[in-house]
Amino acid sequence: MAPPPNWRTCSYFLFSLFSLLLSSQVCTSAGDTPEIVYHGGALLTGNVKLALVWYGRFGRVQKNTVRAFVKSLNYVGHYHYTSQQPLVSSWWKIVESYQSAAKQPQRPITVKVVRQVTDTSYSIGKVITADFLKPLIQKATEGNSGIVPVIFTARDVSVHGLCMGKCADHGVIDQQPYIIVGNPQTECPEECAWPFAGGPNLIPPSGDIGADAMVIGFAQGLVDTMTNPLETGFFEDSLRKPLEASSACMGIFGSGAVPGSNPGKLLKDPITGKSFNAYGSKGKRFLVPAVWNPVTNACWTLM
Repeated sequence: MAPPPNWRTCSYFLFSLFSLLLSSQVCTSAGDTPEIVYHGGALLTGNVKLALVWYGRFGRVQKNTVRAFVKSLNYVGHYHYTSQQPLVSSWWKIVESYQSAAKQPQRPITVKVVRQVTDTSYSIGKVITADFLKPLIQKATEGNSGIVPVIFTARDVSVHGLCMGKCADHGVIDQQPYIIVGNPQTECPEECAWPFAGGPNLIPPSGDIGADAMVIGFAQGLVDTMTNPLETGFFEDSLRKPLEASSACMGIFGSGAVPGSNPGKLLKDPITGKSFNAYGSKGKRFLVPAVWNPVTNACWTLM
């Protein structure tokens, strides 16, 4: 059995990750540049176990796309796909670099789905607030605090706080970190399914807008949970809702991005017209969001 997540604390930055600096594509959005700083708290490292909760009804493509993305985080390539670059796992290495930024030994972080729970009866209703999440979290983890529950809500479910400046969220209930991601197709496609809706209307890599919008939201929530699981890790010092490692880079997917207008440099399949910026396991394609690079203090993208 894999060991539980390794919770570590430390208090200083280390800016010596030269290999990442050499390979980074840096871009920043218009406006004030945020400063994501370390507050001495825990990071989520080691072997990370996820429990996926499918709250409501989801299509097969949506579930398979999310699961394939998780597998792709630690996928380093296969001889059949040697020409397929860049990889999702290269994006994940920036998340791993936060260990060094917190002056901790930098080790690989493996992510695995260990449980899946389906709730098609909408057991806590179709309008969800954080106060209602505890039963779902308990069902997902079965009391195992070493498992991080990820709650995906269907397009006919409204989650308080989503579609209002953020498309996924994470938090802590009884010292248990969790992530919640909504399918925005019905409630806020222009905001949380962008750039597949409400703008350039790109064709999503899976062919399903909801699936790829949830991957983007999940990626953002996962990054912020890894780097700030107990809300004492990496975040912006601010009187307003502080930005975190992913939320600091909303709307950026490639170099030259202008959030809300231009997603930036991407790859495009010449036959299907589908847009993406990363390859994953078994040649799967994804559009992954920018993440704050603690070495360069700027938003980082794969392209």
